[in-house]
Amino acid sequence: MALATLTARVDERDKVSFDAFCSNVGLNTSIAINLFVKVVLRENRIPFEIAQAPDPFFSDANTAYVKKSVRELRAGKGVAHDLIEVGDD
Repeated sequence: MALATLTARVDERDKVSFDAFCSNVGLNTSIAINLFVKVVLRENRIPFEIAQAPDPFFSDANTAYVKKSVRELRAGKGVAHDLIEVGDD
């Protein structure tokens, strides 16, 4: 079986962390990447879920703050302000 070289660019810190992880579990980087390739080919899919990171605006803390602010506004504890447009200057 002929071998080929696969080259990928990754963040330097990610590479250092990945190399350390591989070493901790008894692998080297090349073996870990080969395992990934073999699983992708065998299953014909990425072998894990790829999900978008949650939007921090909708965090529990921010949602609670917004709800509290709405309650305060409805209770008359707020001040209305004109919208001020800010340019990209």
